[in-house]
Amino acid sequence: MGNGNLLENAKEFLESGEDNLRKKRFNASVSDFFKAIVILCDYLLYREIKALPKNHAERFSLLKIHFNSLYKEISGLFKVYTLSYNQKLNEKDVLKLREYAYQLKTRIESK
Repeated sequence: MGNGNLLENAKEFLESGEDNLRKKRFNASVSDFFKAIVILCDYLLYREIKALPKNHAERFSLLKIHFNSLYKEISGLFKVYTLSYNQKLNEKDVLKLREYAYQLKTRIESK
């Protein structure tokens, strides 16, 4: 899988997150925006160290080693994402992940 596919996948999840937000499906929107975030992280990891993580554990391990500040930021968002499994989230939760996803996308594309 090349870099272009990762960016296309991230874009798809961003669009899906926006659609779910408009429809007030907050848990689905949180999930979509978090997936966009991790795909953007995968893109960054692949671009910088030519590694593509297979799961969250490997991803977080690589981020902690190579992009520690990013690791710290995303760890907190991961907690919100996992709450979507069994709690009802709200628009505030979505907007937090949404803002971060677009900031990360901008940071990655500007380098």
